[in-house]
Amino acid sequence: MTDTAQSAAAQLGGRAVSNSLFVLGARTVSRVISLVVVIVLANGLGDANYGRYTTLVIYSGLVSVVADLGFAPLYTREAARNRGELGGYLGTLLLFKLVLAAAAIVVFAIALGLGAGLGSLIVPGAALLVTTTYATQLRNTFYAVGRAEFDAIALLGEIAIQGGLIFLGASRHADVSYFVWAYAASYAFTIVYSLAVIQVFRLGRIRPALDLDLIRRWWPLALAFALTSFLTNVYFNADVVILQHVRSFAEVGWYKFAYKPFEALQFVPLAIQTVVYPVLAVYFVSDTQRLKLAYARFFKVLVLLGWPLTVGTFALVHPIGRLFRLFPESEAALRILAFAIVFLFANSAFYAMLNATNRQHLNAWATGLAAAINIALNLVLIPVYGYLAASATTVVTEASLCALGWWFVQSRRPELRLSVPTVAWKVVVAGLVMGAVLIPLSRFSIFLSAPAGFLIYAGAIYALRAIEPEEWRLATAAIRRRNPMAAAPVGESGKA
Repeated sequence: MTDTAQSAAAQLGGRAVSNSLFVLGARTVSRVISLVVVIVLANGLGDANYGRYTTLVIYSGLVSVVADLGFAPLYTREAARNRGELGGYLGTLLLFKLVLAAAAIVVFAIALGLGAGLGSLIVPGAALLVTTTYATQLRNTFYAVGRAEFDAIALLGEIAIQGGLIFLGASRHADVSYFVWAYAASYAFTIVYSLAVIQVFRLGRIRPALDLDLIRRWWPLALAFALTSFLTNVYFNADVVILQHVRSFAEVGWYKFAYKPFEALQFVPLAIQTVVYPVLAVYFVSDTQRLKLAYARFFKVLVLLGWPLTVGTFALVHPIGRLFRLFPESEAALRILAFAIVFLFANSAFYAMLNATNRQHLNAWATGLAAAINIALNLVLIPVYGYLAASATTVVTEASLCALGWWFVQSRRPELRLSVPTVAWKVVVAGLVMGAVLIPLSRFSIFLSAPAGFLIYAGAIYALRAIEPEEWRLATAAIRRRNPMAAAPVGESGKA
């Protein structure tokens, strides 16, 4: 273990849980406001135009891999391990991405114009594509150095800009292109803000020079991340592409509006994953015992949060539909999508572990297999059952990816085997108890039924002792800004 690795492990490990809580809080506020903004946007555009808007976003996501090629997540890992090289890494990537962005715009223009029939939206869509990739690259710096609070501020700034512009656009009955420009403007803010913070707080001295040797060394490593990212976008979004070609834009709007509450929950595992991932990467080169312990706790936290959201969404779909002003056709899709939530959360543990242990190619394999399942099912079922088939295949895909990720983490690394039933059974029982109470309460206001469900779930967790005393201690230590995930002595079992 090198001195650099020891230092990074101490600093990142000491901030992991407190950073997770900080970012989770900021992203919760951001996502709640964002969801309100999307409700305004969808109802302002109507189902067909909302379908066009979401189709553009899907194509942008699919093409975004060309604008990054996997360098952003690789940068996070390598900058966390080699803090002194951060400025050189970032300076090279900011320049190199000019070339990648130009190539991405060409691909995007062809895909959007010929594939989706949305040629009038190419220019604002290209602006959104480029600002998104640069904002992501820069904000990853905050996680590499364990300063997630800066990204939390960026998130709040983004949502303030989005909210203001979208409410203005809705009041003036703006067209689809206006709303695309609104989102691009919010990411442009993040770019300027991130550059200023990196310089002012000396997180790294950006050296704008194209280090071709660095690109050559990182290229084969980054491609695995890029392939995984592309395949992830394919299995998340292939259903919309297929649906858009065989059904109407209105049906795309029904499906994607139902998908929004589900999609809004993604920030929870991603917020925790973004903070924990560099910690796992450092533990991999410094302390295998702590790596295994952090992995088990990470997985348990994800299930602890994801399972009640699955049960609650299924039980309260009608109150949720009324609260979010969903299109009437969207509620049936949301009830199906609820079953995917817990798998969506759990997948973050496996994804982060494979990347952190230098086995990102296995993420590509897992994602590719899941994408193949997704596309095959969608091609067969969507022409017959439409948007409801897209919802069902999302559940099957997430479950498949979860099983594959769990298997690949322990492949040739038996010391990292995770006993899912041992870790999760008490949490599952607590969620079922909550569901039994929520179903009869679903006829009441969600502001009554949801808090009641939370109290029942918390009580069942406590009664079943689903959270171990050591885990409680770590959580309270994080709140008091004491040493968190790394605090347990290596000799402790830390069994979840």
